[in-house]
Amino acid sequence: MPELPEVTALAADLDRRLRRHVIDRLSIMAFSALKTFDPPADALQGLEVHGVSRHGKFLDIAAGDLHLIVHLARAGWIRWRDTPPPASGARPGKGPLAARLLLDDGTGIDITEAGTKKSLAIYVVHDPSEVPGIERLGPDPLSPEFTREAFASILAAQGRAQIKGVLRNQSVVAGIGNAYSDEILHVAKMSPYKPADMGPDDVTRLYDAVQSTLRDALARADGLAASELKGEKKSNLRVHGRTGEPCPVCGDTIRQVIFHDSTFQYCPTCQTGGKPLSDRVLSRLLK
Repeated sequence: MPELPEVTALAADLDRRLRRHVIDRLSIMAFSALKTFDPPADALQGLEVHGVSRHGKFLDIAAGDLHLIVHLARAGWIRWRDTPPPASGARPGKGPLAARLLLDDGTGIDITEAGTKKSLAIYVVHDPSEVPGIERLGPDPLSPEFTREAFASILAAQGRAQIKGVLRNQSVVAGIGNAYSDEILHVAKMSPYKPADMGPDDVTRLYDAVQSTLRDALARADGLAASELKGEKKSNLRVHGRTGEPCPVCGDTIRQVIFHDSTFQYCPTCQTGGKPLSDRVLSRLLK
């Protein structure tokens, strides 16, 4: 799933490619992906793109007085088209193509989603705040207002909630997902199950880990095209997606915990005092 660093880089890449172009048409291929009906998708036709930005993990393509909002969910991506599509075109409901945005010069973007579980969402709105997911977003962790003191207040308000879930909750902090929450907690040397309401030293350590992890990822992604971002992210993850590999800090074996719809990875030596965390799925298999 693309998270804050990748969506920021995607927005920058698309802004460079789309700005000042006029939209020829937006074709919806996966009709379940379009979450709005007024304004209709064809209202974008003839509008000039004047910017692409980000709200949490949402992409915002601003054209005329409208906004095309895209949430790529777990398996969505954007692919740039240098040439017009074949005259026959793609068939709605077939393959990974969810939508296609074409520009006045024949170039454009394909919005795709792999797999069978379809969660990608597309909105055409007058104002980004009309999108429920954007309206509910918490503060952006890289905004000037996201100070250590503000973060401490956020954590205190979450009480005994596990810090892994708090970091992933878009209504609490915007833009951090499963991968970067694993990375942040590894850098902070903190258990994913640690309660959010923690002491001041722990708050500082976690705040610094949030800032360094996200800013380092942003720096690596800066200037990359969409086609390069997935590989860049995967190659630089320390623990996420690396179950069974040695920890790059201490050499211990990276472990994972499996839930019904997701997994997370961690280093026992760096994060949990050498103790493996309970994995409910594995425990059931061993009974």
